[in-house]
Amino acid sequence: MHKDGKLNYVEFPAKDLTATKAFFSAAFDWSFVNYGPDYAAFSDQGLDGGFFRSEQSSTAATGGALLVFYSADIRATLAKVQQQGGIVIKPIFDFPGGCRFHFTKPSGNEFAVWSESKD
Repeated sequence: MHKDGKLNYVEFPAKDLTATKAFFSAAFDWSFVNYGPDYAAFSDQGLDGGFFRSEQSSTAATGGALLVFYSADIRATLAKVQQQGGIVIKPIFDFPGGCRFHFTKPSGNEFAVWSESKD
């Protein structure tokens, strides 16, 4: 159900749609619906959205919003991210309430993963 005034959809740039879809499918078990050669949508991931073909990327350093995944096992998620070609740009660090790491995926967009514990 859509709620008035609530976030409903997010879109990200992607230099390489094929690599981006392969990364999220393998690292986070996402599936995609293609809408032509320049757009792929995802759903049921906490927030629906899509990737559009673009030479740009979104990082916190350039003013982009940082989307953060939750993980019950942050070390296992870190390993999956790295196995699938994600580049860790901030290793696991503590913050009040838990720990997290930041990574970029094949098209250069920055994401983070948090958990209550490193164990």
